[in-house]
Parts: sequence; structure tokens; C-alpha cells
Amino acid sequence: MPDGAMTAQPDLAANLDTVRARIAAAEIAAGRAPGSVTLVAVSKTHGAEAVAAALAAGQVVFGENRVQEAAGKFPALRPANPGLRLHLIGPLQTNKAREAMQVADVIETLDRQKLAAAIAAERDRTQRCPDLLVQVNVGREPQKAGIDPDETEAFVAACRGSLALPVTGLMCIPPVEDDPRPHFAWLAAAARRLGLAVVSMGMSGDFEAAIAEGATHVRVGSAIFGARPAPAAPIIPA
Repeated sequence: MPDGAMTAQPDLAANLDTVRARIAAAEIAAGRAPGSVTLVAVSKTHGAEAVAAALAAGQVVFGENRVQEAAGKFPALRPANPGLRLHLIGPLQTNKAREAMQVADVIETLDRQKLAAAIAAERDRTQRCPDLLVQVNVGREPQKAGIDPDETEAFVAACRGSLALPVTGLMCIPPVEDDPRPHFAWLAAAARRLGLAVVSMGMSGDFEAAIAEGATHVRVGSAIFGARPAPAAPIIPA
């Protein structure tokens, strides 16, 4: 076993303990019930050995950005970990809907009619569908995925109505330069108004604020797994 693999697990377990303690403290500070917030450990760009270490430390809910990366890690881990739950949290191309639905338990980035139709068609074919969250572009950023806030109610109604999709909540990623709390408060209020139980918001730098505003799920990566591995340097021919 490489030396790095022997030292990674204790650090990761300690990081998980720290994040869990911070979530518990934020729940108390917000007057929330203990255990009311689910930690989604974002393992994107980290290998299957890091996920296995997190599983050994008791973490069972994970988040991945890319379908192909998730498919390369998680199916082999499921037989020994029946409680494992995988959330896809990155933008989803319509042509990846079938593969995404095969690998994920939750898709957090439903954000357009074409994707909803593709998911519904695949659901009809297989009689299986993950839980779905609608991603809302709360900052109306042109470069970012997500439904416009003003279109959220109608989009959720269409998904749950004619398409009969299992939309269970909302998700957002606020603009980096903004105070996230007004965006978090808006998303939580919208979920309540629409009768949706899940509110996925908050990451490593702001998850306590998200919990204060009503998050039910927080997506934490670097505070658990550390910095993402740097991409390999290109090989330049001599």
C-alpha cells in the first residue's frame, strides 16, 4: 500500500468529525433539531480510496459533479455499503441523463424542460427514477446553470404535474461575491411555498450560514477531502 494511503484515512476521519461537529453546533445555534441536516461529502476529483476511507469513517452520502467519474467509483462500492447514497451535483447534459439515472440516487441539477423530458422518458423505460432537485440560479448569473428564480414555481409544477417526476427539493449555488444568506433565505422560503422538503445549499465556506437559513442538505468537499488534486502536467516532447 502506498505511504499516502496509510496516512490519508485518519486525517479524513478527523476532518469528517470536525465538519459534523460544526454542523451540530450550527443546528443548535439555529434552533434546529439535532441531525436535521444531511452532510453530502463532495468527493469529486478524489479517488475511490478516499471515498472508501470516508465510508469507513461512517459517511454514506456523497456528491459528484461528473457522471463518468461517479460511474467509475461508486458501483463497485455499493455491494459492501448498502446505505450509500450518491448525489449528482454538477450540470447534467441531456445526453447523459440515462447514465446519470443508472448511477445516482439523487440528481440535484434539474434545470430545464429538455432535461426533465429526457429523465421522464428514461423513467418510463426503466420504471426507476432518482429523487430530483431543481437547481435555481438564485443570482441570475449568465454563466451558471439553474432555472431563473421567477420561473421556479412553474417549472416545478410542470415537472411534478404532466411529467410526474419525483421533485423533492431545490438546490442553489449563490454568487461567490455576494452575501449568501439572502439567497439561502430565498431558496428555503421557495421550498416551503412549494411544499418541497429538501433544501440543498451551503458548501465548505458557508454551510453554517445555510443551516441558519434552513438548509436540509449541505455539500462539503474541501473541508473533508482537502484540496482537489492538481491536474497532471502535460508531457512535452523533448
